[in-house]
Amino acid sequence: MGLNDPQWGNKNAGGPPDLEEVLRNLNKKIEGLFGRFSGKGPKSGGPGKDTGGLAGGVGLIVIIVALIWLSSGFYIVDASQRGVVLRFGKYIEATQAGPRWHLPYPVETVEVVSLSQVRTVEVGYRENVKNKMLKESLMLTDDENIVDIQFAVQYFLKDPADYLFNNRAPDENVRQAAETAIREVVGKSKMDFVLYEGREQVAAATTKLIQDILDRYKSGILVSKVTMQNAQPPEQVQAAFDDAVKAGQDRERQKNEGQAYANDVVPKAKGAAARLMQEAEGYKQRVIANAEGDASRFKQILVEYEKAPQVTRERMYIDMMQQIMTSSSKVLVDQKSGNGSLLYLPLDKLIQSTNPGAAPLNEAQTAAGRPANNAEQVAPQAPNEAAVTSSAREPLRSRDRETR
Repeated sequence: MGLNDPQWGNKNAGGPPDLEEVLRNLNKKIEGLFGRFSGKGPKSGGPGKDTGGLAGGVGLIVIIVALIWLSSGFYIVDASQRGVVLRFGKYIEATQAGPRWHLPYPVETVEVVSLSQVRTVEVGYRENVKNKMLKESLMLTDDENIVDIQFAVQYFLKDPADYLFNNRAPDENVRQAAETAIREVVGKSKMDFVLYEGREQVAAATTKLIQDILDRYKSGILVSKVTMQNAQPPEQVQAAFDDAVKAGQDRERQKNEGQAYANDVVPKAKGAAARLMQEAEGYKQRVIANAEGDASRFKQILVEYEKAPQVTRERMYIDMMQQIMTSSSKVLVDQKSGNGSLLYLPLDKLIQSTNPGAAPLNEAQTAAGRPANNAEQVAPQAPNEAAVTSSAREPLRSRDRETR
């Protein structure tokens, strides 16, 4: 019974097989195999028959070994991976996801590379921002100040072949490219810009510059993000820098207060200016309307004047004198018409009695309207109304004659 017989060992079902007996049987089979190969087999069988059996066994073994060798060429690539096939160490192809096969070792080999894995490189520190690497983190700015910067670079693989064959130490290449890029960006920026308002811009510019450097190296690496972990002045000048920061904050606070005051005053001033503009525009429209009305009235009067100049002139004169006399408390007396004394009537009282809504005259006007006593000079007697009207019209008639 052979060693690979599945029924081997069933004779001693009651216990484990005897090791010495197994070795003895194995030695006999080996001696018998070599005896057949040398032609000294048992006499009952011919040598040709024994050689054929040996050749069949060897062929079966060769076929089994060949199948095992060929089956070792099967491999599986995940969706997030790529397989790089090498033939005697030379790049052949990059296989996609799924079950694949290649010529087994030593003819071909496969390197399976993950494309979705996020790889991280730290610059200026290791594992913790407190564990600083001052040789990497200290940098000089454009205004000749020193800043301490720690940041991390995250990247993926975009070309497995370039990543495997063009990089001896990928992480170290990325770190050196990142340090070169950040020093160039910081060297072109001011200190306040790097520490405060420009941190995102610095990270974006550094990302682009790192990618350009790695593409020139054909590293097969795609930089996804640069994260600024810490950016501060050196510890030796931290106290003085904090004072400067507080002063800057006070400045910003005062600027905000001034801006708030301006936001309160400026709208009010604009509102007042707009109100004055509207009032001026209203006054302008009112003056223009009055002027247009006066011009229209004058044109209408002119038409009537051309029809009857004398009557219109006298009517205008009477209207004007009536308008003037109604707003005055003075009494006009013609001294040339008589020399006698005149008893002056209290016209202001009579006017108030006839017009209750009229305002009372002031003290000067009342004194002017009192009758004169014997000691005072008595005004001459006023002529009748016809005499006053004729004397008032006489100069107008003379001017009319001269115009004619």
